[in-house]
Amino acid sequence: MAKVVVIGAGFAGQTAALYLGRALGKQHDITVVNASDHFYFIPSFVWVGTGRMAPARTRFPLKPVLDRFHVRLVQGMARAIQPLEQWVRVERPGAAGDLKLDYDYLLVATGPKLNFEGTPGLGPHGGHSQSICTLPHAENARDRYLEQVERMQRGERARLVIGTGHPGATCQGAAFEYISNLHKDLVARGLRDKADLHWLSNEAALGDFGIGGIHMPPGSRAETSEAFLGAAFKEFGISWDVQKGVKAVEPGRIYWEDYEGRPGETPFDFSMLIPQFQGQRLSVEGGEGLADEIFNPAGFVKVDGIYGLPYDQLQQTPEAWPADYRNPRFPNIFAAGIAFAPPGPISQPHTTPTGLAITAAPPRTGMVAGIIGRLCALNIIDLVTRGRTSHSERMTEMAAACIASMGDSLWDGSAATILIYPVVPNHKQFPDQNGRDPFVTHMEMGLAGAWMKRMIHHTFMHKLQGRPGWQFIPE
Repeated sequence: MAKVVVIGAGFAGQTAALYLGRALGKQHDITVVNASDHFYFIPSFVWVGTGRMAPARTRFPLKPVLDRFHVRLVQGMARAIQPLEQWVRVERPGAAGDLKLDYDYLLVATGPKLNFEGTPGLGPHGGHSQSICTLPHAENARDRYLEQVERMQRGERARLVIGTGHPGATCQGAAFEYISNLHKDLVARGLRDKADLHWLSNEAALGDFGIGGIHMPPGSRAETSEAFLGAAFKEFGISWDVQKGVKAVEPGRIYWEDYEGRPGETPFDFSMLIPQFQGQRLSVEGGEGLADEIFNPAGFVKVDGIYGLPYDQLQQTPEAWPADYRNPRFPNIFAAGIAFAPPGPISQPHTTPTGLAITAAPPRTGMVAGIIGRLCALNIIDLVTRGRTSHSERMTEMAAACIASMGDSLWDGSAATILIYPVVPNHKQFPDQNGRDPFVTHMEMGLAGAWMKRMIHHTFMHKLQGRPGWQFIPE
């Protein structure tokens, strides 16, 4: 009987658990370790953060779902792994001692460590900014935002600053969606004229999103994501600053450095800034040097990518991106979603004259995380049943879709629908099209996107609860 341990039950981990449970759960030992006993649908936290969605609609209990798939749930924090003896040590709330779980195959799908401490004064816990990265954060952001709404209702003006709170942050898409929803919510409340909305980001250009931006075929509404989002922000009356690396946050003031190394500051009454994402690095037992063979300095799991290439060479080497997400030293350890170490940035890196690196990190959440979680699960199933793997998909071969809502109304809402193929530009396959297929890569905005966004919320909650037909819903 094979023993499989999955650490994390987000998009990657929960997707993997469903596939593993369906194929192996009755004959083998499948265990999911997760800090919470609930799954959380993070993309809808933007609606929680504006008061437009009840928190309960973004979560469901994990145990009843996993029980149906013959998967064991262990609620706790994975603290250490022993790759030679093949076990994971788990700290459980209220338990007298740690639990040791043996494994034949390990999938690390822990999601990000939110590095608020990487920016002095950042974050809702002892800091001066808000976040929508967890449900409690989104609820707190909602409450602080509604305080500003009350001020505006009294006739006062408020300045709301949304964006990234670290020079190396990622997930600009979530911040973009949040500022767009704030705009629509304020319009609905009749308060838009009382609010100054400002975008502050470490992106090289507006709409870069950590993926090098998007170029669309001639004749499109806009030929680049920069022009596309610029037009939307102008229409919405949102001002913006990019190429800014936030270095500190104080009450009512954000301090940053720009690409030229010049210091600056941005005042605010309310701010929501996405922190840097790091890996949830576990302690590694069993010998000196083993940790460095599994984790990179940022805490991400090293997999079958080619690391250390200069950016220009990485751009011309699509095979540098991992294909099966297995650790070279310990090939029974997989990593999915944010947990795996990318070989480098997708967007052009930049270092200021003072030595500050301002570079949007590669996104690996949402659809990408689900795809890689499924792929890892299918390869583990192959190894258990056939002794070899047969599935691979690099991010230079992977398509992805993102729908960023601009209000939650199905009658006058909107959304930006973004399709890209591949996620990481493949300059060998598409040398004259900025590395992407121009017939697939596209951005569109309109009411249809709002319906699609709502549909995605319901269909993914359906899928990740393993309800009938879940396996036919794409990741």
